[in-house]
Amino acid sequence: MADVNETINGLLSELRRGTIVIGVLSQLSEPQYGYSLVSVLEEKGVAVDAGTLYPLLRRLEKQELLESTWDTNETRPRKYYLLSPFGKEVYEGLCREWRKLIISMEGIMGDTEGGERYGVD
Repeated sequence: MADVNETINGLLSELRRGTIVIGVLSQLSEPQYGYSLVSVLEEKGVAVDAGTLYPLLRRLEKQELLESTWDTNETRPRKYYLLSPFGKEVYEGLCREWRKLIISMEGIMGDTEGGERYGVD
């Protein structure tokens, strides 16, 4: 028999993977380097492993959503990422679609008041 918590954790992991792009893009209106981005996201309740973040940053840069520059003034060079103009448009579109999705899901799951709305005590 399947373990409920194990199944929830697996499905939750899938859900988080689908939302991490929006979380990352949301923090790049100002230049950030990888480790600082991990810290900022973590402070805001979005845990992301560096092993997940760095390939994602490279992919988003390749898709032209991000621009990057190197800062070699420190003892250790750092690559800073920033939303490109195209990335800003895409991020705004994703935010619109995210809000529509929330409204749809609330309608599907039943719109109740307070913490019950999200199944939280």
